Amino acid sequence: MTPQFDIEALRTMIVGTDLGSFARAAVHLGRSQSAVSMQLKRLEEQAGHVLFHRRGRGLVPTEAGDTLLSYARRIVAMHDEAAVALGASAALPTIRLGLPQDFFEDIMPSALATFSERRPNVHVMVRAGRNYALEEEVKSGRLDVALAFTGADRPGTEDHLATMPMLWLSKDEDIEPLRDASGALPLVLFDHPCLFRQAALRSLDQAGIRWRLSLTTPSLPGVWAALRFGLGVTVRTAHGVPPGIRRLDNCLPALPPLELWMLKQDHLSDAARDLAEILKATIENQGVGCQLPTR
Repeated sequence: MTPQFDIEALRTMIVGTDLGSFARAAVHLGRSQSAVSMQLKRLEEQAGHVLFHRRGRGLVPTEAGDTLLSYARRIVAMHDEAAVALGASAALPTIRLGLPQDFFEDIMPSALATFSERRPNVHVMVRAGRNYALEEEVKSGRLDVALAFTGADRPGTEDHLATMPMLWLSKDEDIEPLRDASGALPLVLFDHPCLFRQAALRSLDQAGIRWRLSLTTPSLPGVWAALRFGLGVTVRTAHGVPPGIRRLDNCLPALPPLELWMLKQDHLSDAARDLAEILKATIENQGVGCQLPTR
């Protein structure tokens, strides 16, 4: 017989996987852990496959589990959209958006303000992330839509949004006072792995310029704060550079550009497609990739 999957059991599967813990999923959904365990057991009976295996103290999807999870996200999203469209009581449909911290001050709030007018009954969950992690999370179904930087060698053009030059940035245009006694250039960078970090170190090594790591952090506001206090030099694009930070011309080696892409799941809900279109329009309207900070 064709299995009849329980919508709420599928929802539990999604929440538990996204939270990384079915104990946390039970709290989030207001259910007991035994009720969650029964839902997962029922799903496995309906699917006729083992959907999870234990890793350490948690559960991770099997190959069959990953397959069902992909369908579950689409089934639950369509179910909730239909319920909202018909005025029924249902959990708000959720879109999971990922993007670099560079776009938190302008692109994200502008796009979400427009989206909320078009889709007032949709919950958007925003996650800041590194490019490598954002792409993997879209591929695995943990994010619906993401903006991510890549190198210039990514194939295809359909979801290419902008070409963004990488720039050397610092508090002052004169970097000589920043060098230490050995002549090494202090760098303020994201911790590894990071495209900006890789480009900076590669270009300095190729030019034979000595460097040292002054500060590493996963926080973009932390990078800007370190630059304002004169702790070193960083590499970013021109987008979102705060007042008081200047580009460095002609004193450090040239850097390659980065490409900004939109990453999407293959099967998006109508609401997620709307958000992707609004993000793209917002980026075009704000001229991302065109502006350069003045000296």
